[in-house]
Amino acid sequence: MTARIIEGEHYRFTIITDYLLRIEWSDDNQFETRPTYFAQNRDFATPTTVQVFYGRQNHELEIETAGFHLYYEGGAFSAKTLWIDAKYKYETHFSRWLYGRELVGGNLFGTARTLDEADGEIPLENGVISRHGYALIDDSDNNVILSNQELGPQNHDQTDLYYFAYGRRYQAEIRDYFKLSGVPPILPRYALGNWWSRFYPYTQESYQALFNRFEAEKIPFSVAVLDMDWHKTEVPEDQGSGWTGYTWNQDKFPNHQELLNWLHQRGLKVTLNVHPAAGIRSFEQGYPDVAQHLGLDADTKEPAVFDIKNSSFRQSYFEDIHHPLETEGVDFWWLDWQQDRYFDTEGYDVLKALNHYHYLDNETRHPGEGLILSRYAGPGSQRYPIGFSGDTWISWESLKFQPYFTATASNIGYTWWSHDIGGHMIGSYDPELQTRWLQYGVFSPINRLHSSDNPFSGKEPWNYPIENRRVMDHFLRLRHQLIPYLDSENIKTHLEGMPLVQPIYYLYPEMDTYYYYRDEYFFGSQLLVSAMVEPLHQQLQQAKATTWLPEGTWYDFFTHQVYQGEQEVNLYRSLAQYPVLVKQGGILPLTPTVMDNLEVLPEQLSVQIFGQADNEYVMYEHVGTAIAKTIFTLTANGELTVQIDDPKQIIPHQREINLAVLAIADLKIINQTKLNITTTQLTPAPDLVDQTTAALQMMKIPYELKRQIYNFVKANESEPLKILNFISTQNNAALVDFFTGLLAQKF
Repeated sequence: MTARIIEGEHYRFTIITDYLLRIEWSDDNQFETRPTYFAQNRDFATPTTVQVFYGRQNHELEIETAGFHLYYEGGAFSAKTLWIDAKYKYETHFSRWLYGRELVGGNLFGTARTLDEADGEIPLENGVISRHGYALIDDSDNNVILSNQELGPQNHDQTDLYYFAYGRRYQAEIRDYFKLSGVPPILPRYALGNWWSRFYPYTQESYQALFNRFEAEKIPFSVAVLDMDWHKTEVPEDQGSGWTGYTWNQDKFPNHQELLNWLHQRGLKVTLNVHPAAGIRSFEQGYPDVAQHLGLDADTKEPAVFDIKNSSFRQSYFEDIHHPLETEGVDFWWLDWQQDRYFDTEGYDVLKALNHYHYLDNETRHPGEGLILSRYAGPGSQRYPIGFSGDTWISWESLKFQPYFTATASNIGYTWWSHDIGGHMIGSYDPELQTRWLQYGVFSPINRLHSSDNPFSGKEPWNYPIENRRVMDHFLRLRHQLIPYLDSENIKTHLEGMPLVQPIYYLYPEMDTYYYYRDEYFFGSQLLVSAMVEPLHQQLQQAKATTWLPEGTWYDFFTHQVYQGEQEVNLYRSLAQYPVLVKQGGILPLTPTVMDNLEVLPEQLSVQIFGQADNEYVMYEHVGTAIAKTIFTLTANGELTVQIDDPKQIIPHQREINLAVLAIADLKIINQTKLNITTTQLTPAPDLVDQTTAALQMMKIPYELKRQIYNFVKANESEPLKILNFISTQNNAALVDFFTGLLAQKF
């Protein structure tokens, strides 16, 4: 046992690391040793700074480490008998927590169970990241996980708390959180592509026609989601609602097996929506097997009441209902559990049980490829991806909240959120909103387009004006081009314990500025995204993202504009552009093909390199459980070494790598692989005059004013301050704001 344990009558303190403490109280002195839904591994480090004092200064017990100082006066835990000082000076006075009291502010929040019916911001639960340096998770009422992987009774301890005192070492804290609670598994590659999802009464013919059109227009998708109308919804009155169902609707899908085969032949995976609360009833195709399995009276149509806690029901639920559907071609399940109010859930969280059992079942049947789409059920849920965030309203307010909501979820280790991209319901027709939301979806963990059954709310790109449609098509293709990068970061999340999406304060925790840019986040190790969450300015015909650039030099992924860091920049962008930045030396692997089956590793890679600086980028790839690495090592001298570590030989032997470089005049390549590597140059950003010309062309300002600005910029191209002073004389605040951002570039 490497963790340090100090215990006495009714209490036990476990120092898991020098910065992570478990606090337990048990009335019968029988302390909980089993894993819970949250805590999986309590013995993963060796504390090195622990000091224990008994009776010092009249305290019964003191425990001191590099991260905290605990005082215990003996007897039942209370604010008078137990308190902890975190060893950080982030509060005005000192960082003390008294047992039973709310922690003083500073928590940077985690996530929430659902965004159902949200129209903008909602309250969030606490996470383990705090500006004050300490946080708390209460595991007292959680269910244990038994040795046979069954979700068992509640935690035996009356008190079971985890105290985190990592200061502002946020990345180390999240890594240890994952060690304690379980790392997210590696997602199958197909999950990283575009998902088509809609609550809509498709027919087999209309669904095939939809995907035929996507294919004809070269718009790639990797996951086909069928919402609840795949099954019978009109059921006998004596059987209740049709919300729950497991039998294909033959009127809509006369040959569903043919449909599933057809989708698979096109490289698509299939998931079906299920609302399991009503159990298995007599009209279901699988009911006779369920009745026999559970000893039900089929003559009286005795239902199999939903009871996921019951092992017999659970066995029949999977073996008689779900597995036959999977054998036909269902790849994984969308568990849309919303029915807690109809069940006595005290002492047993049904959502946790559904997530746990469904993920384990899918992983058993698809080793290394396990997947569900379900709702967040509290700390520990990161082990059961992917999260469905719920039915949001279609509004700018909803879009504005999602980048912050997604980044903040990393503070509780929940890294794989799937939102209803474009919003689910209410709202009105707004092509710009849909375009910006889709762009955000491409740079979010899961890009699942979704909408309600309103015939006018579909997210098909051809529902929008041509200028929007072209942008949507481009970004949907871009998502599939990004798969090499996304999958690499997916594997890094599992291996290294770092979420795909991170708030910018993770890398710059001591700088106050970085806590206030809620729309900005790191997207993997190489990209910085500043989400567009406001409509375009009508006069400028561009939208603005107010962005704080960290230190160093940054390149715009789309426009190749160059910016110096340590400053706030107004990034104005047209509809076709999105503020995605790469730090100097950044290395980004893409694939030029977009319609390929995502389960097959690409034969062609286009690796973009943005300027020269010291950087090592490891591109991970996987097939099943086999993992390969391609290592790109760049130096500030413009030398690139390429190596491969591929023990299972999964990288295609005929692979070709094109290095597309920006701002590197002479890249020296040291190719330590057998692959063919070529080089091309990315086009630098246009000069200031050309950028000004393009922007002025679209602006809704007088033509003569456009001419004056153009002439002045052309005559004073090398004097940005002089240009800005001239713009200021025009008494137009929007123009001043725009040119302030434009002139922030390095030319």
